Amino acid sequence: MAGKPKLHYFNARGRMESIRWLLAAAGVEFEEKFLQTPEDLDKLVNDGSLMFQQVPMVEIDGMKLVQSRAILNYIATKYNLYGKDIKERALIDMYVEGVADLSEMILLLPIAPPGEKDAKLQLIKQKTTNRYFPAFEKVLKSHGQDYLVGNKLSKADIQLVELVYYVEELDSSLTANFPLLKALKARVSNLPTVKKFLQPGSQRKPPMDEESLEEARKIFRLK
Repeated sequence: MAGKPKLHYFNARGRMESIRWLLAAAGVEFEEKFLQTPEDLDKLVNDGSLMFQQVPMVEIDGMKLVQSRAILNYIATKYNLYGKDIKERALIDMYVEGVADLSEMILLLPIAPPGEKDAKLQLIKQKTTNRYFPAFEKVLKSHGQDYLVGNKLSKADIQLVELVYYVEELDSSLTANFPLLKALKARVSNLPTVKKFLQPGSQRKPPMDEESLEEARKIFRLK
């Protein structure tokens, strides 16, 4: 029997959090090996574990996978969260790329120069309410089904709900005009595997704070 997937990253959300969400939603237990020093990262690079010399990296099924999207696609395929055919996968990919566009803006917000943060936050809010959330609300309204694609849970639903949580952390009023999106969030959040992940004490990570930001700067030798 294969061991649990092992996640290599530092102890924060970053680019690993969507992978944690997807594994948790699939009901897969995983282990985490946290980078704590620059030397921990050097060791992974020097022993050939990181194809492009960067994390996240996930050890799963005898492989050392890097690149977030590749990891997510593998997990989604393995656990039947990637649609039933090529057309459904295309839709899932399209929706996930939209989620990623907005998620990336939120991910980079903590490292924005202080003088730029307010403007970047306003841009995130504007794109959330005028571009991305209306698009997803429209998809849900167009077919009236419980999930985005094929009326079945997929990685698109999981990653979108993860994003909704992040947006609400920034400003809880931003979802006010999107009832179907809020209903999707409630539906996915109440799935037993996701509900467990949302409980205190799980492997879900809190928002980035100054301490974890400083730790990241140290580990990745960022100025």
